[in-house]
Amino acid sequence: MTSRPAVLFVCVGNGGKSQMAAALAVAEVGDRVEIHSAGTTPGTKLNAESVAAIAEAGADMSGGVPKGVDEQLLRAVDRTVLLGGDAHLTLPADARGTCERWLTDEPAERGVDGMERMRLIRDDIHARVRTLLAELDD
Repeated sequence: MTSRPAVLFVCVGNGGKSQMAAALAVAEVGDRVEIHSAGTTPGTKLNAESVAAIAEAGADMSGGVPKGVDEQLLRAVDRTVLLGGDAHLTLPADARGTCERWLTDEPAERGVDGMERMRLIRDDIHARVRTLLAELDD
């Protein structure tokens, strides 16, 4: 029996993008993939607009709690995904997996805000999550 692949989604605060990616991934594959999220500088609460946008997509991140990056987890996962350009970390030398960065859509740079902004971010992350999960299934 092979172990299931493991993914760690990381953003700065772990209250928005990384929690969104994790919730969307769980909604897509259930427990076939081990999904985690973390922040390089975790905040204290979830972004309410992120929670609402994820609920609209049929996923649930409302029970998430922002947390920091666990070094053991970072060593153990198959893929670490940094969301956005602001989160920075270096994989330990003995990490078994790879690290990649998703430069996600930033609608605020185009003057789009509120729920419209969050839906665009959600849809961008959702498409990337689906691609990642398909790669892990290969």
